Amino acid sequence: MQFRIHFVIPIILLLWLTRTWTASASLAMPGCQERCGDVLIPYPFGIGYERNCSMGEGFEVICNTSFNPPKPFIKIIGMELLQVSVNDMVVQVMSPVRSLNCRNTTSSSSSLALPEVVDLSKSPFVFSRESNRFTAIGCDNFATISQYGKTIGGCMSICDAAPNVTGSGCYGLNCCQTTIPPNLYLLNMSITNINSTGRCMSASMVDQDWFNYNSFDENYNELSKREHVPVVLEWGRRFGNCRLSKSSDIFCDSFGRCWGSPAHDSLCVCIRSSLRMEGISYISDECYEGSKDNYFCDFYCIDRSGSKNCTCPAGYENSQHGDGCYHLAEPVTKKFPLAILIGCLAAFGMILLLIGSWWMYKLAKKRNNIKLKEKYFKRNGGLLMQQQLSSSEGNIEKTKLFTSKELEKATDNYNENRILGQGGQGTVYKGMLVDGRIVAIKKSIMVDEDKLEQFINEVIILSQINHRNVVKLLGSCLETEVPLLVYEFIPNGTLFPVLHHQIEEEFLLTWEMRLRIAVEVASALSYLHSSASIPIYHRDIKSSNILLDDKYRAKISDFGTSRSVAVDQTHLTTQVLGTFGYLDPEYFQSSQFTDKSDVYSFGVVLIELLTGKKPISSFQSEDERSLTTHFLFLMDENRLFQIIDARVAKESRKEDIMVMANLARRCLNLNGKKRPTMREVTIELEGIRGSQGAAFSYVIDQSYEEVDYSEMTRPWDTASSSDTSLKIDTMRLL
Repeated sequence: MQFRIHFVIPIILLLWLTRTWTASASLAMPGCQERCGDVLIPYPFGIGYERNCSMGEGFEVICNTSFNPPKPFIKIIGMELLQVSVNDMVVQVMSPVRSLNCRNTTSSSSSLALPEVVDLSKSPFVFSRESNRFTAIGCDNFATISQYGKTIGGCMSICDAAPNVTGSGCYGLNCCQTTIPPNLYLLNMSITNINSTGRCMSASMVDQDWFNYNSFDENYNELSKREHVPVVLEWGRRFGNCRLSKSSDIFCDSFGRCWGSPAHDSLCVCIRSSLRMEGISYISDECYEGSKDNYFCDFYCIDRSGSKNCTCPAGYENSQHGDGCYHLAEPVTKKFPLAILIGCLAAFGMILLLIGSWWMYKLAKKRNNIKLKEKYFKRNGGLLMQQQLSSSEGNIEKTKLFTSKELEKATDNYNENRILGQGGQGTVYKGMLVDGRIVAIKKSIMVDEDKLEQFINEVIILSQINHRNVVKLLGSCLETEVPLLVYEFIPNGTLFPVLHHQIEEEFLLTWEMRLRIAVEVASALSYLHSSASIPIYHRDIKSSNILLDDKYRAKISDFGTSRSVAVDQTHLTTQVLGTFGYLDPEYFQSSQFTDKSDVYSFGVVLIELLTGKKPISSFQSEDERSLTTHFLFLMDENRLFQIIDARVAKESRKEDIMVMANLARRCLNLNGKKRPTMREVTIELEGIRGSQGAAFSYVIDQSYEEVDYSEMTRPWDTASSSDTSLKIDTMRLL
């Protein structure tokens, strides 16, 4: 595109204009006409280019006196000038409207008196993307804008039954608007009547502020009949610094301003009292002389390429941040080469020192981390675990040893939102491993050696277990401050909140599901007691340690207090461990834990499944506070069904409930030797499940031992005077 340099000189600095307007009563060049009719013509615009009233031919204004009052027109584009805002670097002009089927206009469906294309390519102007909107008015009007035969935008308005819709917003009903591409300088508008309604319709580029104001006073049909509407044009922007050579073709005016053009689409301007040297603003009464041959100036450009950056002319380069053009030559380098060399060497040496210090710091930190992980490994029982594993004669399936980074990433640095639950031995987080598996990660809160033994014990026991109804241990991590265990993730949580209606969604366990859960838990305990390589006693069977998977299948968890013992042996302890409400009274008194102690705890779970009630409730009367005592008392009084869960009573046969209740009673016998084994319990439960009320060969003998149920609460009253200590977890039961 060829045109004179002066056609595209784009801008005058805002600060200069502010100072100029203040100092002089006229905004035009001296000796030039300031107004045309009612429109003020400030510099760089001017009436008469030959008299140097405008900065260039692109800013020349013609005052047409044939109108009353006279009207100004920008000569190079032939558009009527409405107002000039030098502060915002924009002008408002009248732009033609393209219309179809509209009367009382100079344009019609057969011919268009107004120009079809608005071409600003040979001027310093572009359509303002911020201020203008492409607007189409009319029923079923599909209007588009194109540039060089390529459609670059458009919109479609749909019909409304009302004939004259008052403009109360342009949102697609008889009127639509769209933004325009940046740097648009060629406007070709077209209109298509989709349904051939023959109604009046128009398309135009319009000043959005003007449209919003006027569309409330005129209906859209009247707007369509206009031949011209206001539109906003803008020109260049500041883009870096430049230099003007005194020997080059420059011009300085009486306002203390000098300018020149490094290229056809750029301008180099020096302005009094707002000069820059090396990016620093300061005050001067004259153009700053960087040397005896040069001025330091501000660089302005117009860019119509559609990119965000201007193109720097020859002898200039863009900054590293892409925020401006700067002259390649630097006088400082010519004057002080030795100083710059010394500065560069010093900076290089400083950089090497910083890099060396950083490397030494990283190396020392890495060594400290290794030592710290070794310390944690020993403290967290890593050596004890190795001894246990090596002494197990290959019976323990190897688990994966996870790194601390793997588990931090899996839990989002142990985010509180990932917490699944918290108990007396640690916090459980939900995590996702790099292979996509969802896992549960147990972070122990115990760091003293006595409690670490429980953690190591849980790892050893879980490594020996391979049963579908026992939660699977995937691995562990011992190199952190507190030890970590990684389990398979069980999505539906524990049995306790489901059984006692503490979940948000309404879900009630059916009789069939309760019976299946009882069979699965009994099967798992039977496996632990008799089928594992070494008999294992869980020691804390309760509904909150029974997890439910996605199909509500039961899995036993939390083996922190479990013990493996030799066959035909019991485990003697000086510390009673368990949960209040589930604890075997015989174990509490003797401190001897046997397989029958797990049977007792399972009997309490059976009662929970039958009744849906908590083992201990502080909100009940004293007689009903203990579920086991109240349950057995009602059985004696032949009032069992007063406590049975309503859904259980509705869905099951009375015979099945009686069989399970009598089985629970046998499990709760105060004499551990008279309790059934878990294998016998499993067989009887499977029989109930298989028969579903049919005659069952394992119906319990009704001649059970008479028991004074008040005796069952006495151990809890004398706990304070006992030589043993009791660990209880009641908060999750109340």
